[in-house]
Amino acid sequence: MLTGDMLRRSAERFPEKRAILWQDRSISYGDLDREASRFAHALLGLGLGKGGKVGILSRNRIEYGSVFFGTARTGGVIVNISVLYAAEELAYVLDKADVEILVYEDVFAARVAEAAQSLPKIRHLISLGTAQPGAHDFQALIADQPDHVPEVEIHEDDPFCMTYTGGTTGRPKGVLASHRNRITTAHTVMHHENIQERDVVGIVTPLFHVAALNIMFQPAVLAGATCTFLTKWDVQDFAHMAQRTGMTACFMVPTQVAMVVSDPNFQASNYVQWEKLAFAGAPMPDWVQRDLMEKLPAIRLTQIYGQSEVGVITTLGHWHLPERLGSIGQQAYNVDLAVVDPDGNAVAPGVIGELVSRGANVMLEYYNEPEQTAKFFRHGWGWTGDLAVMDEAGFVTLVDRSKDMIISGGENIYPKEIENAIFGLDAVAECAVFGIPDDKWGEVPAAYILLKAGAVLETETVVAHCEKTLARFKRPRIVTFVESFPKTPIGKIQKNLLREPFWAGREKNI
Repeated sequence: MLTGDMLRRSAERFPEKRAILWQDRSISYGDLDREASRFAHALLGLGLGKGGKVGILSRNRIEYGSVFFGTARTGGVIVNISVLYAAEELAYVLDKADVEILVYEDVFAARVAEAAQSLPKIRHLISLGTAQPGAHDFQALIADQPDHVPEVEIHEDDPFCMTYTGGTTGRPKGVLASHRNRITTAHTVMHHENIQERDVVGIVTPLFHVAALNIMFQPAVLAGATCTFLTKWDVQDFAHMAQRTGMTACFMVPTQVAMVVSDPNFQASNYVQWEKLAFAGAPMPDWVQRDLMEKLPAIRLTQIYGQSEVGVITTLGHWHLPERLGSIGQQAYNVDLAVVDPDGNAVAPGVIGELVSRGANVMLEYYNEPEQTAKFFRHGWGWTGDLAVMDEAGFVTLVDRSKDMIISGGENIYPKEIENAIFGLDAVAECAVFGIPDDKWGEVPAAYILLKAGAVLETETVVAHCEKTLARFKRPRIVTFVESFPKTPIGKIQKNLLREPFWAGREKNI
């Protein structure tokens, strides 16, 4: 099965059904299928060859779907680019990815113009929205193109989709995936999150990230569900969208869920159809889950775990709660995973190792990064960089990122353990623990904490609570209360940015 087939088959089943709702516009499956084919012919007419790179810089809007599935029908590779990049970062990614055709939303015209000055590889620009000087207008470009699927030889293992890592550790890397890789994940999600043709699926994280594009949009199209797009996250806009469209299913990051349950204007009537919520990207604080279940008891939670490199590899259904709270669930039905030692040998139940995966879900490579690719693929597995334990029933619990582990006086300290302890304080909304240098112990823990609105908490209380809950050497030596955290587009706290000032001029793998 190819990516383009997902849309074609749903269009054949539901030609008049609405595929995407966005603001005051909508498009049927039949029209989306035809528009994707017209865009594919347009790309081929511009000289796009097999494996050629088509970049897209856009917020969530209907044309994103047309560009995504249209590129899939050319044998080209779609490069999904963060709308948060500054001009210099944008130029870096476009050059690194060898983008030759760039599709961009009109609101980013100035940024594109600045970046494109130093990018001779880009042969064509295509604008979405209002027409832009020096660029093909998307609608004009496709207007007279054929609306049938072009005859191009494409195989399931051909490269198709590139997304860039969230940037929690440094320069982003291009994760290059095949049609088979992303279709495998689409089947994983459709099965484990129970996405059905009757669903209205909320796409409320950016489509340039796998969480929205490959973990919700593709499964929804595969099932023939209707998608409703939110252009930019705002809790009031989300409430209005959910009420207006009858949204039944959604993927969110915990920060978004916390904003919903803490919304001073919260009205349960806005969410009467909402019954399925999947989350990932960061731990869901217990208070958020409790508030959600109290305010919207009809919602069934599914926790998923995955990465751009491996797709979704574990799931935890609502029927396992609250007994399995804290676990990320069991191996998904169509992937392989294990917890292994540094030599790739499976460790015993309850023993900490690194979580690895293999199979049709795992990426092809980090594009043009042979050394990083070699580090990822070892002993026949793709290594996630996450430390975990697996119990005898196969339930996995994350311990921490291997790069985040703190070694203090020869003892391993896992920041997640300290974060979980701090979350035991009712005043805490979010927290991040990381290692800072110490002349005696090498490094020691520091805790940055965001409090709930109106809450008060003292440093001494945090330290005393940690000393009561954990071994004393694990207590944070610095406690800092913050008003916000730097985050990736899907809500992961960027600990590297918090650490950097402490490690300037010192050796630390950050």
